[in-house]
Amino acid sequence: MPKQAEPISLLEVPCCPPLAQQQLPAEVATALAPAFKALGDPVRLQLMSMIASAPGGEACVCDLTPAFTLSGPTISHHLKTLREAGLVDAERRGTWVYYRARPGLMRQLAGLLTVSPAEAG
Repeated sequence: MPKQAEPISLLEVPCCPPLAQQQLPAEVATALAPAFKALGDPVRLQLMSMIASAPGGEACVCDLTPAFTLSGPTISHHLKTLREAGLVDAERRGTWVYYRARPGLMRQLAGLLTVSPAEAG
């Protein structure tokens, strides 16, 4: 059975300049790649958007599942992938699980992809 990936610790991944300014060190690329890979699926990208934009900063799985034509177990699999990539935290409350985006990691991913107007030309 494959070992589950530990969520990315922002303390373990140093902040780095945007890709357009400096080459990305191999260890940082290795640490951040699972987050980008997780967001490479359209359903997970939609789930991430729903969670990050939810009122109060969190979303119940009970509110996420009806937005898709997929089964509950498939949605759970996608949410687990986001959790394992370190993009969201999950908290069980009674029978429901609530998801919250990890804004520090999201800022780090966004910063990595930032291109200034001078570099865009």
